[in-house]
Amino acid sequence: MSQTLVDRLLLTIILLAIFVVPGSISGTAVALPAIGIDTHASLTSLQWVVNAFNLTFACFTLAWGALADRLGRKRCFVIGTVIYSVASSLSALAADPLLLDAARAMAGIGAAAVFSCGIAIISTHFDGPARIRAFALFGTVAGLGVSLGPTMSGVLLDHVGWRAIFWTHAIVLLLVFLGSPIIRADVQRTQTPHPFDTLGAALFISALLSLMMAIVQGSQWGWGSNGVRGFCLAFAILMTLFVRQERRHPQPMLDLSLLRNGKYVGFGLVTVAGSLGFVTLLTYLPSYLTGVMQLTATHAGLAMLLLTMPMLVCPMLAAKLATRGVASTKLLNVSMMCLLVGVVTLALVSHPGVILWQLAVPLLLTGSGMGLSAGLVDGMALSTVPEQKVGMAAGLLNTFRLGSEAIAVAFYASLLATFIDKYLHHILSDLANDAVTLKRWINDVAAGNLGAPVQAVAAKQADVFQNLLIAGYDHAFHDVLWILSAVILVVSISIAWLIRPRTALLHG
Repeated sequence: MSQTLVDRLLLTIILLAIFVVPGSISGTAVALPAIGIDTHASLTSLQWVVNAFNLTFACFTLAWGALADRLGRKRCFVIGTVIYSVASSLSALAADPLLLDAARAMAGIGAAAVFSCGIAIISTHFDGPARIRAFALFGTVAGLGVSLGPTMSGVLLDHVGWRAIFWTHAIVLLLVFLGSPIIRADVQRTQTPHPFDTLGAALFISALLSLMMAIVQGSQWGWGSNGVRGFCLAFAILMTLFVRQERRHPQPMLDLSLLRNGKYVGFGLVTVAGSLGFVTLLTYLPSYLTGVMQLTATHAGLAMLLLTMPMLVCPMLAAKLATRGVASTKLLNVSMMCLLVGVVTLALVSHPGVILWQLAVPLLLTGSGMGLSAGLVDGMALSTVPEQKVGMAAGLLNTFRLGSEAIAVAFYASLLATFIDKYLHHILSDLANDAVTLKRWINDVAAGNLGAPVQAVAAKQADVFQNLLIAGYDHAFHDVLWILSAVILVVSISIAWLIRPRTALLHG
């Protein structure tokens, strides 16, 4: 078998597994109403169908990266594929919501291995222009997973049922496992006398889990509640202990020198900017389109395609430009500029009566900002670290990515609910019978469901009242966009400084 064919088959196997991960994240939410009806799950249990996966995914990426450097990237990739496939099968079979939540948490552990080790395998198997093209394809496939996940899940849900979504994940991952022998085994590593940093892994996972719990439960318990404060305090203590452990361990799970690598950190911040500008809109823009702009589901779907379509084109475009001599750092700076200008333009042009095509420019710019950096930034980040630390670096990079996604989405939701409460509290408090009803209405409006509060007023007042709700949501939406724009600007300036060429400074 020729080396070219081997390379193509290996890349196909890796990318097939990569496709399932973002598709699972973006597509599972579509099935939540059907899961709730079928399993009689409470709202909290339904939220954990998504949150359990995201939490374990974010918590275990770094641990899998460190294990990959010790046990071998191929071995950990295969183990992760098996865990993910078995967990998806258990998800499809689950009749109890708690069992489903547990199976989804298990799937997140497997997905962390697939994503971290898959990226590390690509990084070490390919080099030169082939490596740039491979990571461009990685970015494109990840974008396809994000874009097509909800659509594919919706089709399966309508024609087969929600369990078919998880069966599909299990079958695809089984195919990946069957094709895994094509992946080249890792170079034999020198055995180390030091045990794996189990305490470091436990402290890091516990710390990140505490932070994620504080974020996820903040909207349920209140951001100033004792429970949230307790989780934040636990995060601070556990992270302090983790840093101390990593400094003392002879072979730590996280080599802290990675965080002293300015370029690597700069590339990691690119994923943070993408979470702030792209992932938040991917999650919450549909609510604005249907709730405030009163678009039909079909038109809202078309608008979201404007946001996601660049993810199918821009990663390959960035790769072609890079292979033709355009500096990759310049491409990343351009991507950050597109992201920032896209969010700012959306804040300027969006309003309740806007025509759909007028959103094309800001959404295409935002999607292009994400697409130009997708894949490219992974290859650049891993190229700044020694080969023996690639697995660890890939795990940390995905911790940047996934942790920032969870934080950004929670940050957006918290700000939106806060501003909606600011603009609508006095209106809704006159109609709500109690504080619980008032809070539920605020959450309904924040989710784009304006119908519930409107039903509380007389029919002749409904239109006027709905317009007040729309205006309140619209003001809150724009306040959030301006805050996000400011944060993205600060992050973009930091990125430009950290990844700047150093040679000019040496010769200047």
